[in-house]
Amino acid sequence: MSFRKRNLGLSTGDRTSVPISPAQTQSAALPPPATPGVRPSPDDGRPTTSTGSPSLDNLLAGHGGLPLGKILLVEENGTTDFAGALLRYYAAEGVVQDQKIHVIGMPEQWGRSLPGLIGPADAADEKSDKRKSERMKIAWRYERLGEFGAGVAGSRVPATAPGDQSTSTTDGSSPKQAAFCHAFDLTKRLTHPSISNISYIPIMPSNEPVLISVQKRLQSAIAASPPNTVHRIVIPSLLNPTLYPAEVSQPENILPFLHSLRGLLSSPTARVTAMITLPLSLFPRSSGLVRWIEILSDGVIELCPFPHSSDALSTSGAATSHEEPPQGMLKTHKLPVLHERGGGSDQNIGQDWAFTLSRKRFEIKPFSLPPAEGDKEAQDKARSDGMPRKADLEF
Repeated sequence: MSFRKRNLGLSTGDRTSVPISPAQTQSAALPPPATPGVRPSPDDGRPTTSTGSPSLDNLLAGHGGLPLGKILLVEENGTTDFAGALLRYYAAEGVVQDQKIHVIGMPEQWGRSLPGLIGPADAADEKSDKRKSERMKIAWRYERLGEFGAGVAGSRVPATAPGDQSTSTTDGSSPKQAAFCHAFDLTKRLTHPSISNISYIPIMPSNEPVLISVQKRLQSAIAASPPNTVHRIVIPSLLNPTLYPAEVSQPENILPFLHSLRGLLSSPTARVTAMITLPLSLFPRSSGLVRWIEILSDGVIELCPFPHSSDALSTSGAATSHEEPPQGMLKTHKLPVLHERGGGSDQNIGQDWAFTLSRKRFEIKPFSLPPAEGDKEAQDKARSDGMPRKADLEF
């Protein structure tokens, strides 16, 4: 029986190590550059962009915004234009973030009416919270402790947020992180260098169907842009007879267009989101066509404005006297949730929400009626009618 040496190398070549330069080491340690206006979802990490309204971002299945590749359908009852204001917030946020905006069926005057920029939404919320805190009264025993934030408590530096991707500079100072969402003023007009990135696709009759020509222009515009460009598709008043010809409202025309739009958004190389508004006064939810449009959309919300005669009902929705009363109810029929991939939560579906559109924000908050005991006028009237008091009732 023979024995062999087993400690022989596999190869006799020269195993010299290649030196790594310090620049390569530093570049490997740095994360890839982030796209402006896009951050990972706190729920499942998918890239997400803002709708221009922080409260609407928080409503969308816990993603903190609208995930890329998703369609949000905003339905509205009545003759108001709250959904149009949401579209302007959505388009203005894309302009500020240097994204490409595609507006379908609207002239250039629509882009000139975008709301003016105030600043980051977080800074605007901090100012409003500071005003509220100044109106609050503190207990007498805490009056001598000084102003909040002074002394030892004020020297504490807040920890970095989990989603903060900012890195320290060479001098050790951390750079200012770009804002994810901004605040806008509807009474002002947006002036920004990137407002020229808005492209308008008109609804014009041609040799081919209208929606097919719109689809081809969208595909060519997205294919011709750089790969890292984020696109926003804005479709105001879908199927409105004043904008679209009558044949567009036929199912054999509008449904294939929405199928092709979903295919365009689901492309792995495209980074696109879309927001569509639909007037329910012309196309009610009971019709089969609207149901199919909702199925082809990833998120569906409905705006139900209060009538002018329900001032008492709208005032009762405010939690305090300092808050603005809601202007209508908001219903969530569908949220961008992918159960097969995980991520997203549909717990906000079916809840009672109210919306308020002010000069500077579109705010969504829970709607609740005040307790009946607070209505003193009704209680006095009940006593005068001979009704027993609550304290006199025995259970």
